[in-house]
Parts: sequence; C-alpha cells; structure tokens
Amino acid sequence: MVSEPKPAGLLHPLPGAIGLSHLSAYDWEAADGVCGGSPHLHLVCTEAYVVTGGRGAVQTLSPDGYRDIPLEAGSIAWFTPGTVHRMVQGGDLRITVLMQNSGLPEAGDAVFTFPPEVLADPDRYAAAAALPPGTGPETAAAARRRRDLAVEGYLGLREALVAGDNGPYLEFQSAAAWIVRDKVPTWRNLWREGALSTAERTGAQLDALAAGDPGYLGVATAHEAAPTRLGGFGMCGRRDEYALPGTTLPYQEE
Repeated sequence: MVSEPKPAGLLHPLPGAIGLSHLSAYDWEAADGVCGGSPHLHLVCTEAYVVTGGRGAVQTLSPDGYRDIPLEAGSIAWFTPGTVHRMVQGGDLRITVLMQNSGLPEAGDAVFTFPPEVLADPDRYAAAAALPPGTGPETAAAARRRRDLAVEGYLGLREALVAGDNGPYLEFQSAAAWIVRDKVPTWRNLWREGALSTAERTGAQLDALAAGDPGYLGVATAHEAAPTRLGGFGMCGRRDEYALPGTTLPYQEE
C-alpha cells in the first residue's frame, strides 16, 4: 500500500499557489497627462492582468523596447520578471491580478521606477515607497506622491529606450536587484512553502496514482473566501485583497 502524500507548506493554496487581487486603475493624472498607476518591475514573479471591465492599457519596458498593450474586458496581458509595467486608465478599467509565487510580491518583489538618486539610497527609497496604514485621505495623498515619483523615473527610462539607448533601463534593473538582495532568504522560504510545495504535492499524487493508490483523495474538500480589505492603495490602483496565506495578505510594502 502506498502511503498517502503528506501536505507540506501552505495547506490550502489557490491553484498553482498563485496570488490574487482585484484592481481598479488609478484615475489620477500624471505629469505626462496619462492617468494610471505606479510603474515598477518584479524580480522573480510573472504577473498577469485579466481584464474584467472597462478599458485602458499596460505600458511595458523590456529588451523588446517600449510597448503600449490595449486592455479591454476579456483580454489578458502578462509580463515576466524584469519587465517594467505601468497600468493606464482608459475608462473604468477593472482587473483581476494573478501573481506567481504565492506571496513573494507581498514580501517585496516589486521595485518602483524612482529616479536614480532615490534608488541609490536605501533609506530614501524605503521612505518614498512606504504608505501610511489605512485607506483614508492621508494614504491616498502618499500613494499619489509615490506614483508621481515612479512616473518621473519611468519617463526617463522610456525616453532613452525609445531612442535606442537601453543603458538606463539596464541600470534600473541592476539597482532593483541590489535593493531586494537582502530579502532573498525570506522569498526562498515563501517559495518553498507555496509554489514549490504545491508542485511537489502534485508529484506525490502522481506517484500514488501510478501505484494504484488514490487514498489521498480521501481528504478532498472545498474552500471559499471573500475579499477582506476593499479599496486598498496598491501600486497600480485601488486594490481588493484576500486574507489567505500566500494570496494577498499580509502586505508588507504598502
């Protein structure tokens, strides 16, 4: 008799140990006349936008250059680590965000495109990235200031990349990697407990099935959840979150 695979890590992750939240893109106008979120990149997580309503775009900077990808209800866009992305509001844009790696973004896997002098100073970067708790006017004002500072750095990166100079973009990637380097041990633990553990559990189940032992199905069940914080201030917009381990909360950066 094959022994039942033992659960490890997060006991009830979402499929694939993904992160999940819902966003309504900011309608604040930035210095370039565009309404939208704070440009940033992730170091190890792919992010996907599933558009549930409205219209807009996501602007990206990558080795492919600058792209402006239209978004409308039913469309999907996703971007790999190192891609700078900026959500742009076009009219009641609403998105469900799927994040790789069960909570790593909430543990700091995101770096804003602040100007180089801010990126070069860890204390200054941390102060510029932080928000007061809550969802009131003080937090909204801080989120807008943060967005404006990220747009300031982003516009310089975009201008250079469009002109054929990828130097500033590559320098930003290097600065981002330097900023997060001390967080890697924590990320590794979250990855082991979430995405890796989930994949290993599937492997154990496949081994059991190959041996003719479906005993692990004896613990089959269903789960449910609802958002536990509405209208938080995320990087790209107002954010609805779930208090599920490895899904959205706790959020340490905002």
